[in-house]
Amino acid sequence: MPVQPVRLWPDPVLQEVAAPVTDPAAVQSLIADLFDTMYAAPGRGLAAPQIGVLARVFVMDAGWRTGAHTPRVCLNPRILSASETLESGEEACLSVPGVSTAVTRPEQIVLEYADATGATQVEELNGAEARIAQHELDHLDGTMHFDRIAAPDRAALLKDYGIHP
Repeated sequence: MPVQPVRLWPDPVLQEVAAPVTDPAAVQSLIADLFDTMYAAPGRGLAAPQIGVLARVFVMDAGWRTGAHTPRVCLNPRILSASETLESGEEACLSVPGVSTAVTRPEQIVLEYADATGATQVEELNGAEARIAQHELDHLDGTMHFDRIAAPDRAALLKDYGIHP
């Protein structure tokens, strides 16, 4: 499948809420494009809106850069629970190249989603997997990682990116 161009902030599609997937068979080509684009970028997660498709789909592979491939397809994901323990970590985004910032998120989540076949999965994710899933789920809701930081920090980050709010 072909590598797709990644939409860059402030592309309006990145601020839209993605629509639920009703037919997993209809998004198989999209899933392949997402993986090809993510690996080529190179990233560890990619959501459909980042390539201009407003569908509740993201892919992730937290370990591929270290040789431990763990590819995951998430259709219509939702967080069932999140730990009260929070962790701050640097996040970058393929839609905001060259800019990263510390974001505080729950260190553990329970994620429910449909896999590529449409089967429901429920998984407890920790560490990098939890962070990536939360970051990509934000994209499905039209939220960027810098929307989760304090307003002065967000303004400085966007200024560094060349946007003056």
